[in-house]
Amino acid sequence: MATSPKTSSDSASGYSEGSIRVLKGLEPVKQRPGMYTRTDNPLHVIQEVLDNAADEALAGYGKKIKVTLHADNSVSIEDDGRGIPFGLHPEEKAPVIELVYTRLHAGGKFDKGSGGAYSFSGGLHGVGVSVTNALSKRLEVSTHREGSIARLAFSGGDVIEALQIRKLEAGERKQGTTVRAWPDAKYFETAALPMGELTHLLRSKAVLMPGVSVTLTVEKTKDTQQWLYKGGLSDYLMQTLNGDPVIPLFEGSGHADKNADNFAEGEGADWCVAFTEDGQPVRESYVNLIPTSAGGTHESGLRDGLFTAVKGFIELHSLLPKGVKLLPEDVFARASYVLSAKVLDPQFQGQIKERLNSRDAVRLVSSFVRPALELWLNQHVDYGKRLAELAIKAAQTRQRAGQKVEKRKGSGVAVLPGKLTDCESKDISHNEVFLVEGDSAGGSAKMGRDKESQAILPLRGKVLNTWEVERDRLFANTEIHDISVAVGVDPHGPSDTPDMSGLRYGKICILSDADVDGSHIQVLLLTLFFRHFPKLIETGHVYVAKPPLFRVDAPARGKKPASKVYALDEGELTATLDKLRKDGVREGAWSISRFKGLGEMSAEQLWETTLNPDTRRLMKVQLGRFDFTSTQGEITKLMGKGEAAARRELMELRADDVDIDV
Repeated sequence: MATSPKTSSDSASGYSEGSIRVLKGLEPVKQRPGMYTRTDNPLHVIQEVLDNAADEALAGYGKKIKVTLHADNSVSIEDDGRGIPFGLHPEEKAPVIELVYTRLHAGGKFDKGSGGAYSFSGGLHGVGVSVTNALSKRLEVSTHREGSIARLAFSGGDVIEALQIRKLEAGERKQGTTVRAWPDAKYFETAALPMGELTHLLRSKAVLMPGVSVTLTVEKTKDTQQWLYKGGLSDYLMQTLNGDPVIPLFEGSGHADKNADNFAEGEGADWCVAFTEDGQPVRESYVNLIPTSAGGTHESGLRDGLFTAVKGFIELHSLLPKGVKLLPEDVFARASYVLSAKVLDPQFQGQIKERLNSRDAVRLVSSFVRPALELWLNQHVDYGKRLAELAIKAAQTRQRAGQKVEKRKGSGVAVLPGKLTDCESKDISHNEVFLVEGDSAGGSAKMGRDKESQAILPLRGKVLNTWEVERDRLFANTEIHDISVAVGVDPHGPSDTPDMSGLRYGKICILSDADVDGSHIQVLLLTLFFRHFPKLIETGHVYVAKPPLFRVDAPARGKKPASKVYALDEGELTATLDKLRKDGVREGAWSISRFKGLGEMSAEQLWETTLNPDTRRLMKVQLGRFDFTSTQGEITKLMGKGEAAARRELMELRADDVDIDV
């Protein structure tokens, strides 16, 4: 009897109607716990229970929350709220308390209308404590209400001790819920609760619920901490703030009343904002007491309100410098804040509620923050101007960062400038580079140099005054970019430790004309090295070459043949002529030539006077008797853009000491 062959679709994967599996009850949570909670530690499943207790307090039915870390690693949370109902559900025909802990999407927070049990709450999916139950080896719940106490227990989400109800005895508390959970370690990377995060969470709950006491007891150490705040967010922010505020704390609150058109009655926010010049900003936000560590639309509303108010103040007082564009991030950059929003029907991103996605929350928070800050700024104009300065400074820093110019690179390494005539040797201690003023002088220097150890980098025109140039903008200038690349060291500050391993020359020699313009170029280059390459000076790598200003052609005298003598300046010229007179040379028998620039020198003359290590004059640049700070002050006086008055005073005091080269 022949059998029919199996179709390829049947045999290939065994995929048929029976392959489809329907997960029931709390199975989805156990199969994929990461979809419902954090799995690095059990804090979030404990927080789900804590949030329920906090929601009772937020609704005005509780004043105490007690958290206990037991010696057997279980955690219990007790509140004095209304207690979970334990009667039969009218539709499901099962005890309500059992449904809350065993069914996904069962809870008392879906009905957000005026008659709902929770007008404002963090719970909205009805998933929270059922996840805690699913991921716990054991979970016990007891609820006090209506003169009775009901108790039941679960294991892995399944009922193991059925609901028991008895009448309250004299002296027992009349209402509230106690939940004790033993998180199952197999679902978490570590079973230990992060104590720092837990205490921070409990303290923040107390701050956000003035008048509600929150207690933490650790059985192993017998330590107990209690938090009870009578008022405001300002004390909490000041305790956690890094750095001193530039202006007094801006604290406020705003909530919609029953006549509000766009928002439900009670929706709104409480906030406290501080602005500091330094330190890491402290930023905490909450929605219906749920911490939103990833922020969300309520934070965007705070940001929008702050920016609009500060920008309006700056425009009103004409404080914005030309060319500066203010953005929200500039006002927000140095802001620390605690924000607590109340939203009737919050939409969160994900079950762990790290981020608020409700679109209306932007308008909600902004509509209360903006007018409050506008009023405050106009009542405190001096503080407003200080806040404006902080925002403008942030904008200028941001714009400078946006203009940052990187070193030009090819194949991952900096490309040596094309106009650099490099030397052949790789011995850094022997190598030297001459930064030469002008292309023509550079040509002579190239011809006259020692090709083995001397490199030439000609500079076109005057180098930029870099005293007040941000380091990130240096490479916008071609000459400075080329100097940095040729030398092999990046710009740095006096307290930095730059990478000197790329240094290509032991001596970096500034070679400019011996006239006023040459001196100016010399000063500009020394300013560059002192400001942006101070370690090169500190380690003795920067030199100034001293080319002669005069050449004296002396006739033969006695046994001495005719000769050429070079003089550095007027003083040396006078001394040279005096020596010739002593040698018996007739007055005027010599001829004096003045070099207008290095370009007038032949390659041989440049070698003989300036490049030849045996005959040249090379001065090492050192701080001498001055320290870095005092030298910095002097250069600021000479090179700073806003130092005209100081320079004028210096010239008036020292004018008689200066020779003018016309």
